[in-house]
Amino acid sequence: MRTVRKTRTTERRTTECRTAERRATGAVAAAVAVLALAAGCSGSGGKGAEDKAGSPGGRPVDTPRLTIGMVSHSGEGDTFWDIVQNGAQQAADKDNVKFLYANAKEGGRQAELVQSYLDQKVDGLIVTLAKPEALAAVVRKAVAQGTPVITVNSGGRFSAAYGALAHIGQDETVAGRAVGEELNRRHLKKALCVIHEQGNVSLEDRCAGVRATFTGRVEDVSVDGTNAPASQSSVQARLQSDADVDSVVTLGAPMAAIAGKARDEAGSKARIGTFDLNPSVVGLLKKKDVDFAVDQQPYLQGYEAVDLLWLYKVNGNVLGGGKPVLTGPAIVTAKDVPKLEEYTGRGTR
Repeated sequence: MRTVRKTRTTERRTTECRTAERRATGAVAAAVAVLALAAGCSGSGGKGAEDKAGSPGGRPVDTPRLTIGMVSHSGEGDTFWDIVQNGAQQAADKDNVKFLYANAKEGGRQAELVQSYLDQKVDGLIVTLAKPEALAAVVRKAVAQGTPVITVNSGGRFSAAYGALAHIGQDETVAGRAVGEELNRRHLKKALCVIHEQGNVSLEDRCAGVRATFTGRVEDVSVDGTNAPASQSSVQARLQSDADVDSVVTLGAPMAAIAGKARDEAGSKARIGTFDLNPSVVGLLKKKDVDFAVDQQPYLQGYEAVDLLWLYKVNGNVLGGGKPVLTGPAIVTAKDVPKLEEYTGRGTR
């Protein structure tokens, strides 16, 4: 009797799922997919609903065309932000979204760019808060005007206070603590933490996190990340003047190679760990010129930010419950290189 009841229940759910799939069009598709999963639909039923909702490999959704703008604190030619944009564009293609991107290192200019997108009446905004005070007023203005905002990557602790729907990224203090623990595992005693952008709260949080868990000593070194030769000279000088330094922690992928050159020129044997990945860092991991890297998955930050804004606009969804949606940290080393080479080669890690 129990078997018969179970079979009938399964048949009923299968029929319901198939009916739901036939009805799942436009903005309703995403909601139907969620409801179908909750009802216990089969794998094939879920797949059909996902295709209708515009999953990767399927056709884009047929919801109204939206425009979403992103403003980051990056400079030109930053490979990290190329990966973020790749993720955002992939989600935009899936979600029938026109994706706009602008960037500025200086906080005031970043705020102006956000305002320019508000003037264009975009349907949603993605903003980084590396210089939170400079962005506070314009982000709050956007929210007050009814334009939903998601913050990514930087300044997560300011996101909710400014009215953003969610923050997507890694908790930089947590990431820094993970690095401190990694240095402990390697029995290191004194580290330089290289801050390549003054006033960037995320970089300061990273060094503070390292200091919180590392049982050795940590000294911050401030350099001009836009000037590679000067940055190398600054790190090199510190290594030459202090033979006790046995590790260097860089806070961005481009700085890893600069620190490596500084170490070699100084004749130091200091180990190097870095935050963030790019193809160059993967190559350095492979050669063991860099011991480890902290991956915060920038592709995921861009992808999820666009996708969550789309879900909010078409289905009222908000993810995270007011807490950050974490994309990292993950410590990667030489053993992870084979897969990382594949992923970085296609611009997704």
